[in-house]
Parts: sequence; structure tokens; C-alpha cells
Amino acid sequence: MTATEPLAAPAAENPIAAEAPQPAPGATPPRTPLIARAAAELVGTAALVAVVVGSGIQATELTDDVALQLLANSTATVFGLFVLITLLGPVSGAHFNPAVTLAEWWTARRGGAGVTARELTVYVPSQIVGAIAGAVLADAMFGEPLVKWSTHDRSAGNLLLGEVVATAGLILLIFGLAKSDRLRFAPVAVASYIGAAYWFTSSTSFANPAVTVGRAFTDTFAGIAPASVPGFIGMQLLGVVVGLALVAVIFMRPKTEQDRPAA
Repeated sequence: MTATEPLAAPAAENPIAAEAPQPAPGATPPRTPLIARAAAELVGTAALVAVVVGSGIQATELTDDVALQLLANSTATVFGLFVLITLLGPVSGAHFNPAVTLAEWWTARRGGAGVTARELTVYVPSQIVGAIAGAVLADAMFGEPLVKWSTHDRSAGNLLLGEVVATAGLILLIFGLAKSDRLRFAPVAVASYIGAAYWFTSSTSFANPAVTVGRAFTDTFAGIAPASVPGFIGMQLLGVVVGLALVAVIFMRPKTEQDRPAA
């Protein structure tokens, strides 16, 4: 769900890392083959959706209290996301999210570090396939129908607004960390944000087009009706625009003497 820099030991403890050139913050590790990065995005997104859907099913089987169900679902997601970003961040950047990949591609187009157009066309399908596979896997583990379209309508306007807020906040967090050279905090920061956004947004913070598609395949606690999917994805893309605009304003590069016009 984030573009995170490779995690390495300090140079004194890791002589190989000391000799090898390090990628710019937010960049995808250049020496990792694209097929490996695609696999990491597919597996990571699948695991993320399996955590979200599986913990939702488990919660509803254990209690009828909706607040406890949401607490269990959000807690499992926080821990699962932290582990996945920590594990796969050095391979692919641990996006697990077309919104993050698209935002990174856009910043790369404008001279920043990020994925190329070719990588974008590989990452996004991998994430979508992974999300669907994760939902099917979770259903299989709990004896649910492997594919059953969700009947959970999420088309209300307040929920759509919640998706704009959730996605904009996620983009602001990730790219704000990159701008301030603090991507080493991405695993805990992103997981913490998603856990909080479960509770402070009306939509329970999908903030991810691939996950939204995957969750339409399961008629369980975490599902979303297929008819609600286009609206959610549209608002998530709007959230990307808002988030990048906030990054541009808040993390504006300070002017130097070279930037000042000559007298």
C-alpha cells in the first residue's frame, strides 16, 4: 500500500549494502526483475485482501457486536499490512494499491522518483488479480462460496466522501514521507493510518481500487456490492488528485538563492 525504500542494515554491518548504490527514496529497487516485483505485488495484495476478508468472516462468527467485529477486522488489517510492507517493500515498494502506483507514476512523469509506464501496466493488473485471489482464498478457508457477489450496498454519498478523505490522506502520508526522506517509517505509519481510517471515515477506508474490486467477490462482512464499486473507485482516484495536491502545497520546496530572479 505504499512506495517504500529498501530496508538495509547500516553500512558498517552490511558491507555489500555499503558498496552498492542505493535507490532514491520512494523509487522501486532497480536491480529486482520486473517479474519478481509483479509477483510481490500480486502476492502482497492477495494476502492483504485475505486478511481483510478472513478477519471479517472470523469476527462475525465470534460475535454479533458490530463494533467488536470492526475492531477485530481493523486490528488484523493493521498487523497484516505492517508485516506485508516490511517483507515486500524492498522488492516492489509494497504498493498493493493502484492508487499508490498511479500517484507514483505521475510524480515520476514530472521528474520525481517512481514507476515507469511499463511498470504501471504490470503492477496494476497484478494487484487486481491478487485482490480477487485473496477474496476467493479467504472464502475458501472459512467454507464460504468461493465467489458470491456481495450484497453490501455502499453507494451513499457520505460513504463516497469518506473514500475521498481516506485515499487523499493515504497519498499525503506516503508521498509526504518520501518528500521528507522518512520512508523508513512507512510500514508502521501506513498500517497505523489505515487502522485509524477504519474508524474515522464513514466508508471504513477501502482507499484502494484493487481491494475494492476484490471485496466485491465475497458476500461477507468486508464485501461491497458490485454496483457500488465504480463509485468507490472514482472517489479513490479523486482522492489521489487531492492527496498529490496537498503534498505539493505542504511539502513545497523552499526557494534558494539560485531560484530568485536576478536583479
